Amino acid sequence: MSKVLVLAEITNGAPAAATAEQLTAAAILGEPCAVVVGKDASKLAPALGKLGATTVYSAEVAGDELLVTPQVAALAAAARDSNASAVIVGSSPDAREAGARLAVRIGGAYQSDVIGLSKDGIVTQQAFGGAFTVTASGKGVQVISLREHSVEGSAPAAAGEVIKLDIASDSTPATKVLSREVATTASARPSLAAADIVVSGGRGLGSKEKFALMEELADTLGAALGASRAAVDAGYCEHNMQVGQTGTTVSPNLYIAVGISGAIQHLAGMQSSKTIVAINKDANSPIFDIADFGVVGDLFEVVPQFIEAVKARKNG
Repeated sequence: MSKVLVLAEITNGAPAAATAEQLTAAAILGEPCAVVVGKDASKLAPALGKLGATTVYSAEVAGDELLVTPQVAALAAAARDSNASAVIVGSSPDAREAGARLAVRIGGAYQSDVIGLSKDGIVTQQAFGGAFTVTASGKGVQVISLREHSVEGSAPAAAGEVIKLDIASDSTPATKVLSREVATTASARPSLAAADIVVSGGRGLGSKEKFALMEELADTLGAALGASRAAVDAGYCEHNMQVGQTGTTVSPNLYIAVGISGAIQHLAGMQSSKTIVAINKDANSPIFDIADFGVVGDLFEVVPQFIEAVKARKNG
């Protein structure tokens, strides 16, 4: 069975939920192996083994700031060592950059916006801003950028045997991070890109003050909070909440669009969601064309009732 590499993403010292999904995807294609880069990288092997990694390629890198360069070097070294048939990375900006650069370095086929794959290496992708869904295969080593919430299940636990990589001569970054600013809008809500449930508000909310209704709905459901570009441009919320082609691409199990008409720019960033619920007073809004469930009505009447129903269900 050929080996399939996964670039492990680390959050707060542990493998991210996206890495577990990527190892599950790797198990569909072959033998899942993880590549982890950072200080004391090999210490993460037991956790990655539990997620399905039979082998953990560990690249120890000194310094607090890890850029894409050492990740590409580690993936390339692991690909050579393992003779991997495919490499899976996430859909974050850094992961997509690492995947694209790796494909160029090893002469592989880079496949972005993948939302499904089969054991024969055929992948399903969204193309042209989500206007088309295509199936494709690539020559040579496939480098796949997988959207979150695209693969269900989990890979069986494995040994997580550690193989250390020496990338010191091949990972000197061309850029140095001088400082990092933490966003002042930090929230206890789930990450927008990784959340199982996303609640998004649009221009139909009418004002920044009324957008607070979306916050209440999101908190009631334990959801991440998003917005359309129109809502962001109108100043209802911060730019980092924007869902769409020029914002964050999401693929949650449940996406609730409130007061959002459904411009193509917004649809491109959320239409791969498993279940879409739309609430809008205009029955002709394009959002209803892709919604699984639609409510035509005044959001200021519908959403409060929705919130109360959820609370009653929780308390019941």
